[in-house]
Amino acid sequence: MSVPDAPLILFDGVCNLCNASIQFIIDRDRKGFFRFASLQSDIGFSLRRSFDLASDEVDSVILIMGGRAFTHSDAALTITKYLDGAWPALFGLIVLPRFIRDGVYRYIARNRYKWFGKRENCRIPTPELRARFLG
Repeated sequence: MSVPDAPLILFDGVCNLCNASIQFIIDRDRKGFFRFASLQSDIGFSLRRSFDLASDEVDSVILIMGGRAFTHSDAALTITKYLDGAWPALFGLIVLPRFIRDGVYRYIARNRYKWFGKRENCRIPTPELRARFLG
């Protein structure tokens, strides 16, 4: 599969926290900069394989942008750069050492099902948002 031109966020489609995060991003991405696909979709599997990202190495969000795959805190913080409002200021946290940022990220990711629950199925977008969801 070829790498998409538009920035693409791969997310855990059965995770309640991840689905809420995608809704949060959509509400603050009024220009429609990002596209979305679940990690469980054919596109998600294919892109993870293209970037050599094993499913046990990735715990919830991958940003595919500019021919690169961002994971963990790099993905989350890079996404904030493109949101409306004051959210881009969070990108400043990138100066923290990665082991600290990713440690916090992995702790939340490891506990996300226990704290926030999970769904049986991936999110189905509204007709207005369907064009922004791939796969």
